[in-house]
Amino acid sequence: MNSKWSEGIEPRGFRWVITDRFGVCERPGGYGAGHRRVRRHEEIIWLNRNNIGLILSITAIPYNLHDYDEHGLSYIHLPYVDNSDGGDRLKEILTTIRDRSAQSSVLMHHDSIGDRVSGVVAGYLLWSGLVDDGLESITITERLLARELGPLAREILSLAQQLKP
Repeated sequence: MNSKWSEGIEPRGFRWVITDRFGVCERPGGYGAGHRRVRRHEEIIWLNRNNIGLILSITAIPYNLHDYDEHGLSYIHLPYVDNSDGGDRLKEILTTIRDRSAQSSVLMHHDSIGDRVSGVVAGYLLWSGLVDDGLESITITERLLARELGPLAREILSLAQQLKP
């Protein structure tokens, strides 16, 4: 008999932004002093069992990405530190989400579900045309992620609005 752990565990903070197409979570296994290798392994099993087609890591450092290879999961590492590049990296992230989620599910993660992830989610909703204005994007993102968008998230949203195709 298989234990419930053999099915894996849902990553912390996991939410679908667009059901079965675009989701977010904190980095599998956690981050910093709270990172646990066993938890990372269990969460990766869950990602695999739930047919995540692409993992999009926006962490500054490529932590444990080799584990995705070991489990046969596709990933892209697009570090998103700040907007000093004039929005080139943000546009690359938004375009990757749009293009790859049209084919299979995309899961984006950072160390935690903070302003960087919230800002990209709000920015994607506006940039992709899924919502009409920034206020609507903020409202939806705050409800979806159960957190307020801080200054960095709002800055990312503003930049995404300027990048709108």
